[in-house]
Amino acid sequence: MTLNQPQRHIRFNAFDMNCVGHQSPGLWRHPQDKSADYKTIGYWTHLAKVLEEGLFDGLFIADVLGTYDVFGGSNEVTLRAGTQVPVNDPFMLVSAMAAVTENLGFGVTAGTAYEHPYPFARRLATLDHLTNGRVGWNVVTGYLPSAARNMGQTDQMEHDERYAHADEYLEVIYKLLEGSWEEDAVVKDREAGVFVDPAKVHEIGHEGKYFKVPGIAITEPSPQRTPVIFQAGASKRGTEFAATNAEAVFVTCPTKEMLAASVKKIRDAVEAAGRGRYDVRIYAMQTVVTGPDNATAQAKFEDYKSYADVNGALALISGWMGVDLSSYGPDDVIGENVKSNAIQSSVETFQKASGDDGKPWTIRQLAEWVGVGGFGPITVGSGEEVAKKLIEWVDETDVDGFNLAYAITPGTFEDIVEFVVPELQKRGAYPTTYAEGTLRNKLFGKGDRLPEQHRGAGYRLGAAVAAS
Repeated sequence: MTLNQPQRHIRFNAFDMNCVGHQSPGLWRHPQDKSADYKTIGYWTHLAKVLEEGLFDGLFIADVLGTYDVFGGSNEVTLRAGTQVPVNDPFMLVSAMAAVTENLGFGVTAGTAYEHPYPFARRLATLDHLTNGRVGWNVVTGYLPSAARNMGQTDQMEHDERYAHADEYLEVIYKLLEGSWEEDAVVKDREAGVFVDPAKVHEIGHEGKYFKVPGIAITEPSPQRTPVIFQAGASKRGTEFAATNAEAVFVTCPTKEMLAASVKKIRDAVEAAGRGRYDVRIYAMQTVVTGPDNATAQAKFEDYKSYADVNGALALISGWMGVDLSSYGPDDVIGENVKSNAIQSSVETFQKASGDDGKPWTIRQLAEWVGVGGFGPITVGSGEEVAKKLIEWVDETDVDGFNLAYAITPGTFEDIVEFVVPELQKRGAYPTTYAEGTLRNKLFGKGDRLPEQHRGAGYRLGAAVAAS
């Protein structure tokens, strides 16, 4: 390794969405792609079993609550290309997948902008109970104007205010899940006829700028109490939010140099917040196209590229950035003066992206890149070749692992499990069995509950009772 960091296993998450063609617009047309089956339980249970066979940490399920309608000022291109629309609720999928697996985790995306934290806390606790503690929550603040309009607003809140709102949202969640019920509140005393001891259940008395929640949580403590907190914002404000809340962070960087800088920024921020540098697992987005040999893998990649929908890719990029790329020519580059109320880190990444010649990428080049697997790097080769390259990425950037997008599904994931995982295991760079316990313990090996240094631990019942 090039960094002074102990040898550790590479970690995999699968990156999917309850929709067609998640990060690869147009690839739903490929004869081997099954993403159009997203509406069926069988698609998801099969995928879950494939990922568990490959010892993936989890399935990370993205979500949006609106359409990508920035490109050209409408959602016409988005609908035609099937670019993350139609899209169904991610939470509904988890119970079925948990029923056919024993160890796979589930990172479910849900925004803080439109659902009150009180009922949402119950949904989190319910899934944590039903999965025996295998759930994580990917906290997003929202970025699509179309979602805001359909929720009765004119636009999203300003970028930094969204995070201030999310900070209080998390505070309410922590108070409900960590600070309302004592550990032994559920007594189930059949002789006395007492199921819950009322003296051990406490109102949280929250009254803040955005929310007022006076009462108790209506769920008993789940295996993790608070599910693992995932986060994907990499802007300055997003990094601050991650430093105090996140336990797993997803980043999207097209080069090793950009990834190394992003990983260092996150670890520095986590350490500055009083936590350990490695108290957060960092996953970088990556798309892998593999097979039994390099020639087969390269042929697959060329085949996949022929199905990519360039306009669908531009619709995605426009939505991520909050910038209408239809106003640019195909050979234009994104200028430095672009401001965004969407995903600010996406704007910064696209502005910094460059080709092998060191020149900024044009709009055409960005669309071609995003057409297969989104904006993460694409690694093409035999299982042996891919394993070597992924180890290099980890060694040179200090990232913990990869959030693996697909070109086609479930074929991309099946290929990774068949060809890449065994090669990584041969090199001692990938686990050969799951750790015991909840998702949090599988990720960190330090127990099922939030660690003491985490912000949420400060809302545990002992502190709340002492203050009341």
